[in-house]
Amino acid sequence: MNAAIYLDYNATTPVAPEVVAVMLTCLRERFGNPSSTHPFGREAAQTVATARARVAALIGAQADEVVFTGCATEANNLALLGVARALGASKPHLVVSAIEHPAVMGPARQLEEQGWSLTVVPVDGYGRVSPPDIAQALRDDTALVSVMHANNEVGTIQPIAEIARITRERGVLLHTDAAQSAGKIPIDVASLGVDLLTLAGHKFYASKGVGALYVRAKTPIRGISFGADHEHGLRPGTENVAAIAGLGVAAELAQARLSELGANLRARRDQLHALLSAAIPGLTLNGHPDKRLPNTLHVSFPAISGRKLLEHASHIVAASLGSACHSEHDVVSGVLAAMGADAARAAGAVRLSVGAMTTDEDVPRAAKGLIEAWHALLAA
Repeated sequence: MNAAIYLDYNATTPVAPEVVAVMLTCLRERFGNPSSTHPFGREAAQTVATARARVAALIGAQADEVVFTGCATEANNLALLGVARALGASKPHLVVSAIEHPAVMGPARQLEEQGWSLTVVPVDGYGRVSPPDIAQALRDDTALVSVMHANNEVGTIQPIAEIARITRERGVLLHTDAAQSAGKIPIDVASLGVDLLTLAGHKFYASKGVGALYVRAKTPIRGISFGADHEHGLRPGTENVAAIAGLGVAAELAQARLSELGANLRARRDQLHALLSAAIPGLTLNGHPDKRLPNTLHVSFPAISGRKLLEHASHIVAASLGSACHSEHDVVSGVLAAMGADAARAAGAVRLSVGAMTTDEDVPRAAKGLIEAWHALLAA
């Protein structure tokens, strides 16, 4: 029996062979502490510096604007809580979108519990934020706006550059969680106009346990954990050299193959959508039809449960209902609820996300398995 086809790249990606190779080299040979002054330490420090430059190049930043973290969740917490520590006394107001990942919504709610004012801006039926709605939400005491670059469930890409023009005119900082977009679509922090941007290594073929936060020079931010003066004083603790080196290689790979990979992902995603749509009347696309990640297909199957569909087809397809961080129970996705999806549409929702290892043969086989599972559930 063939292994199930992996269509859950938005949850996590396989680690690229080149990333594995550099990580093994670090674990075996470059084991020094980057803070040590002897040759072992200097070699490790240079490895970290090289990775920092590679990550910066992927997003058009300066190397000293990149702070390594243990994951994207930590980076998001550092962005929101770190700005709050720097500006909270004078500007205790935060704005977020209604479809933010729990890694952003969590610290936002924590600030609210501490007395901050929190404004949650709605999205339209495609899951897209309206820049005028952001403008209306801003106040004289707004410290920060946080809107994700691309949604992790439906893939909708947000108008970050338009939002940035509004926030910059008002003297408000802008953070975007780019965990899902990095390595799939071009990212340039200058063009986007953001002050802070989050990356997750395991979303673009690096290992789990490493992330990064871009912090534009002179952005007011303070650390939220305490210890030695690592990572510009924003993230204490001895650096995870192997994971950081792997992140650097993954960033370099992503930059080199971005155009070609994006086209391939889009072609396979659209082929999968076409095959499913042709065989399943009433299949509904969730998310923006055009302004969407090239690899993400979020659809609602009519008259059945998405969870039961994936269980029935699990020997053929490995996919998810939505965010892997909160998809264990049969509850309506917060993203779909914010988009105004009704109960039936939400119940039949499935997220299918292709990746670099998805082959031409995988797509029709996956479509066939899902179609057969749908028919079987209808007949049951």
